[in-house]
Amino acid sequence: MGFLSVLRKMKQKEKEMRILILGLDNAGKTTILKRFNGEDIDTISPTLGFNIKTLEHRNFKLNMWDVGGQKSLRSYWRNYFECTDGLIWVVDSADRRRMQDCKNELHKLLLEERLAGATLLIFANKQDLPGACSAEELQEILELNLIKTHHWQIVWCSAVTGENLLKGIDWLINDIAVRIFTLD
Repeated sequence: MGFLSVLRKMKQKEKEMRILILGLDNAGKTTILKRFNGEDIDTISPTLGFNIKTLEHRNFKLNMWDVGGQKSLRSYWRNYFECTDGLIWVVDSADRRRMQDCKNELHKLLLEERLAGATLLIFANKQDLPGACSAEELQEILELNLIKTHHWQIVWCSAVTGENLLKGIDWLINDIAVRIFTLD
């Protein structure tokens, strides 16, 4: 039995998933993670390294890695790619100035060999702000229809109100589960 199948069997018993949360700085990655975990979101400052939280949800153990998105930190993202089952790409829907940057960074990530096969959830965050792009607009701006290498879904949300976070996370978990666990 190969090393990978042993790993897969161990993962299966644990029903464990490794989820990477990336996006440009100030997109709302930490707020999403804290809100999903039921933590206080009033005192969040820019993430200069990473936060990791292990959460239980629907009998799955989710190891969630929230990595800082400042330009100076993006070259370090690759240090977190190994064994990633799901990638959550968080977009500040109201930051129209940086959409091109956001698109470029996302498409660059999808070329990474170590992220091949990872399920991709795009959170169109900050939908509660005036002038925010809709999920449909973002799908076009970010050229999501060109993505053929990953299962993907875009879900609008507000990290502040928590609206639609569960819908997105549930889709991500379902997609990963079908791929890496034999569901009983």
